[in-house]
Amino acid sequence: MSFFEELKRRNVIRVAIAYLITAWLVAQVLQLLFESFGTPEWVMKTIIVLMAFGLVFAVIFAWAYELTPDGIKRESEIDSTATSSPVTARRLDRAIIIVLVLAVGYFAWESRFSRQDPAMVEATSDSGNVEYQLPAQLDLDPSIAVLPFADMSPDKDQEYFSDGIAEELLNLLVRVDGLTVASRTSSFSYKNTPLNIAEIAEELQVNHILEGSVRKADNRVRITAQLIDAATDRHLWSDTYDRELEDIFGIQGDIANAIVLALRSELGIETGEQAVKVDAATENLDAYQLFLEARGLFIARAELPRAVGLFERAVELDPGYARAWAGLAATYSVMRSWGHYERDYIDLSRAAAERAMELDPELSTAWAAIGQYAVNEGDMLSGLDHLDKAIELDPNDATSVLWRAIATSMLGFHQESIAYYRRCLELDPAYENCRRHLALTYFILGDNEQGLSLFRQGLELGFRSAEHQLLPRFITLGEDLLAAKVVWRDDRFGSTFPGKEILDAIRHPERDHSRGLRKFLAHLEQVGIAPSEWSMYLV
Repeated sequence: MSFFEELKRRNVIRVAIAYLITAWLVAQVLQLLFESFGTPEWVMKTIIVLMAFGLVFAVIFAWAYELTPDGIKRESEIDSTATSSPVTARRLDRAIIIVLVLAVGYFAWESRFSRQDPAMVEATSDSGNVEYQLPAQLDLDPSIAVLPFADMSPDKDQEYFSDGIAEELLNLLVRVDGLTVASRTSSFSYKNTPLNIAEIAEELQVNHILEGSVRKADNRVRITAQLIDAATDRHLWSDTYDRELEDIFGIQGDIANAIVLALRSELGIETGEQAVKVDAATENLDAYQLFLEARGLFIARAELPRAVGLFERAVELDPGYARAWAGLAATYSVMRSWGHYERDYIDLSRAAAERAMELDPELSTAWAAIGQYAVNEGDMLSGLDHLDKAIELDPNDATSVLWRAIATSMLGFHQESIAYYRRCLELDPAYENCRRHLALTYFILGDNEQGLSLFRQGLELGFRSAEHQLLPRFITLGEDLLAAKVVWRDDRFGSTFPGKEILDAIRHPERDHSRGLRKFLAHLEQVGIAPSEWSMYLV
């Protein structure tokens, strides 16, 4: 009997075939599960290696042993004239057929759901089945939204850090030619949203979503990130990075480059070299963490004095930290606009911006802060030049575009400023301050309908800004309901807020409202709000 015939007689070939098909099916199912749970890539690689060793073991076992009615026996113990090989062969054939059916079924399921028409995704919401139209991928440039990363730290006190890492990745991806990146404000407005990936992508008009989590404990950080095709909900790439905190910039570079590689292979991005290079902005990790926290407060225009303190501490720890100086300059420049007059913030802004430019002349934020300083000082030409330079350095910086629009409007060119405001909203549809200033400009031009429409949009989106400055106009236009919404929208005031007295004072300015004023001042003191925030009501 030849060696090949002996392999057949001992069912070695059947065992090998059954093992390979079963291993492939198990690997496919595990890969699907691991992608969903963000399991590190090395786990799957380890399982595949173990399966390969298992094949060798299975073949050796099939050669040396045989399954008989009396159980498993060594081949040498079986009477060759009474072998049960045909019975075992039939059992193996049936097993192979069953596994093949399962494999074909899985292949058909996977093919259907990974190749469905990306122009239509059906998503289920709490209210039932709803169809969401996504733009076909072939009709969209490669685009991505970076959602805020979840804070998985033990004490849940590192949200500023997880948000900061997501924003750093967003800023890296903005540099990639041919890739459209949704703005930070727009993407981060979906924090803790009940919407699914398809709905978020539809609203942001992107075809990919990057989401992840950050776990920071002591000097170690664990970052998990996954890139999702919004049309099919497939995971194009995912990985977990568990390293020392000092390697945080290296992790950011690895993630950004992995995303670029995934998008290039999936969508055929062909724009030459696209490797994202990350330069460590500072070697002082404490300064970097202070910068992340302060920047988050500045962008949200929340606790601005605290943001100033954090930026100041960051540049104290690292006097050569250009980005922190630029952030400090930008924060200084808006302090007076938000009712803070306790320091000479205008001169402080200029000094901080000049220091940032000394360290890095290519920082757009520093140029914008210098431009804002010049505008505040009445040097409009210098201000416009610096703001234009800031936009040239970073055309996607919505704040620079907003400040350019405000300066243009201050010169009386209201119609021209609308183009800048529109550009600002195009860059960042959720930029509350931009929407508000555009509405103010329409009111100045006499287009009350457009102005009111923009303010209503802001209210519907849950924005909170200085609409109270326009309460008299709202009431004059007969928009009492809109005025009431503005008055009662700030949840810091509580149920005892004297909103009725405020509306009455606006409707009847000729009356004596001293009693209502005292009540209002007492309430501001009670809830800890500076009177300067609501100076229009005091007037």
